Amino acid sequence: MNGLVKTAHRVIQSCVKHSSLSSVLVTRSQAPVKRDFTRGIWHMSCSKRLDGPSAPTGLLHNHSNTCSCGCGLKALHTKGERELVEFLTEEIVAERKAQKVKTLPSDVEGFTVKGDGAEVVLSKQLKDELIRITFNVNHTVDSDDFEGDIQQEKQEFAEMRSKPQFEVDIVRGDTTLGFTCSFLQEPPPTSGDEYNDIFGIDEVTIYKGDWNDKVYAVAGDVLDGYLYDLLMNLLEEKGISNDFVQKLSDFSTAYEHAAYINLLETISKFTIGKQ
Repeated sequence: MNGLVKTAHRVIQSCVKHSSLSSVLVTRSQAPVKRDFTRGIWHMSCSKRLDGPSAPTGLLHNHSNTCSCGCGLKALHTKGERELVEFLTEEIVAERKAQKVKTLPSDVEGFTVKGDGAEVVLSKQLKDELIRITFNVNHTVDSDDFEGDIQQEKQEFAEMRSKPQFEVDIVRGDTTLGFTCSFLQEPPPTSGDEYNDIFGIDEVTIYKGDWNDKVYAVAGDVLDGYLYDLLMNLLEEKGISNDFVQKLSDFSTAYEHAAYINLLETISKFTIGKQ
């Protein structure tokens, strides 16, 4: 089941069975996160700004005679371009310092990892079936508000985490049992030995061959409650447990952060003219 193709054709269903998500539309095309509020404020409190003394960078201060307009750098002919490159140089350094995972793992809990741009596929071959998990890190970063009183000198932020919607395909021969799952924003509190899921089933489908928009799918919130629990148990038996999904979020967070740093570096190179 190709997650991107399916979500592009489906009428998106809202829902997890918990009331805290009853009004949230489930879709890969989620509203973009305001990154300037999270990473931008962190940068403002932790690094030097453009209107103050700037950290010396060889990129901007190693002038050459290649440009006659006085900008000092080939292709940087405007004030906006110079300021953009200066900011990006500082921001890239700050983001690399904040990067917790320097080298992305090649597997997650026995699932082989394959990344292609923003899309990631985790796969594991069992005896008679293939388990495949597909997700996209675009617009998946979430962050809580910073804690305590706002102080210009010291601001504490919750960790930015990527919690993508993900597709789980259980493939046997030419038949695929497919699930669309997503993280629960606020799992209900547990008492005693009660088990608390951190993710839920948004949609279930089954089909032969390739998926197309004629394939029937049912939303998770209209399933019989006992059937829903049985399907969650099935996913856990296939390795899609709370613990695994938490590790999936850890990997997605590191993958998205690496992609963000690469974006900054690519914009900088584009601005300089070294594409």
